[in-house]
Amino acid sequence: MSEFPEVKIEIPGQEQQDDSSLSSCSSSEPFALQVLGDSMEPEFPDKCIIIIEPNDKCSNEAYVIADIEGSRWFRQYMNDDKGERLVAVNSEYPDIPLEGLNWKVEGIIVQRNIKRDIKHYEIY
Repeated sequence: MSEFPEVKIEIPGQEQQDDSSLSSCSSSEPFALQVLGDSMEPEFPDKCIIIIEPNDKCSNEAYVIADIEGSRWFRQYMNDDKGERLVAVNSEYPDIPLEGLNWKVEGIIVQRNIKRDIKHYEIY
């Protein structure tokens, strides 16, 4: 995984030493994060706010927070003829092929807020 820049994401209600799935009551509630960086632009510009609904399943093309080998990523989940992978909206960032990796979806992006301009996303 060293070929990809590492981005750490703190998930509220989940202690750093606890790598178990989101299971407590507070961890099953939607929460907000601020996007930092340009990897998901133009759909999710730097400093926009996203609302994540904790979930361990997603549909093709869903925007997700995923744990891959202990690092959390905000990407678009794709499963097509190119295989199962996570994709940055900004094409300057490489796809992350998921075959053979230890990974799981931790949440699905359900809303984006850019200076009060709100967009909702279907999760299934």
